[in-house]
Amino acid sequence: MMNECPKYLKAYEETWRTDPKKAKLEWFRDAKYGLFLTYGLYSLLHDREWIQFFDKIPVAEYEKLAGQFTAHNFDADYITDLALKAGMKYVNLTTCHHEGFCLWDSKVEPFNSMNAAAGRDLVKELSEACDRKGLGFFAYYTFMLNWRHPYYVDRSVFDNARPAYDTPEPRYLYRKKEDFRHYIDYIEEVMDELLSNYKITGIWLDLIAAWYAMGEEYIPIEEIYARLRKRHPDVLISWKQGATGTEDFASPENSFHDLAESIRPRFGDAGAERARIGFEGNRMKHNEVCSTVQRGCWGYNPRIENRSVEELYRLLGHAAENNCNLLLNVGPMADGSIHPNQAKILLELGRKIEQEGFPGTGDASQNKTGAGAE
Repeated sequence: MMNECPKYLKAYEETWRTDPKKAKLEWFRDAKYGLFLTYGLYSLLHDREWIQFFDKIPVAEYEKLAGQFTAHNFDADYITDLALKAGMKYVNLTTCHHEGFCLWDSKVEPFNSMNAAAGRDLVKELSEACDRKGLGFFAYYTFMLNWRHPYYVDRSVFDNARPAYDTPEPRYLYRKKEDFRHYIDYIEEVMDELLSNYKITGIWLDLIAAWYAMGEEYIPIEEIYARLRKRHPDVLISWKQGATGTEDFASPENSFHDLAESIRPRFGDAGAERARIGFEGNRMKHNEVCSTVQRGCWGYNPRIENRSVEELYRLLGHAAENNCNLLLNVGPMADGSIHPNQAKILLELGRKIEQEGFPGTGDASQNKTGAGAE
């Protein structure tokens, strides 16, 4: 039942009964550690999750991958058990990455896993497994980048907006700034569907670089946040480093620091100021750092080495020292399974946490069991 306190919030139930969002924020502060799963059609190609962009794969050709997407070894019970054994308290799934392919039974976007070879709703399977086992569930959503939607902006506005195709892509219909409103309406409808139909702790938005490039001239972010909060008042909202500073938490990649100066050459003074505002608004909150088991790679790539347990333990320490959780990513393979070597690393890291505690906390006793254990 949707009005029953979620299992992962049982320790915060008294607060939850009067203020569910406050209970979630208190839980998030204590959670420390979560599992990130980057999975989509790109996983079939054993390469970067940005392969459509870098290899300039036409939209119609890329869409054919859905016919090969079976996800036959995507096992929500295994994934959630792995997270628990690793000492994690929540799971975040790329419900839809920049390719525009949704991993749920969407009635808004027909390009989805239910209409693919898989014929499955992976968001439903994983969110329900998390709910049963006392794990929070976050939904990554490609908020401000979509290489398939006809009315996303073009490369003249934002250089990552579209692959640099040698010939015009017939699907792309954006011609003027007003056309972008079609895209805003679309993402709001998609997010509302996602947040209405599944038990979701928070929505984890991407791509913040679009904000640095376009800002409020194109993206009515305060209006979007206001509508999200009105419709889904207890859902946590995060958009990477932060746009307005009013997000519930920030989640930069690899380390927590101000990006203003590093992005100034690409996005100019206006972009740098947007980055500064987002960072300053969020830096005193309990935030999150996201990083990967495979070095610098989010989607599974067999050619990329894994980080060591010791390196990942130090990363946990960096997160804790900066008042952050660590969201640690593994990219499932084409069939949806976790590579055994990556699973082994997570389990070994979990054992180290159990024996030595979370770095920066000095307390091993609280880590003797996984999230949701009774």
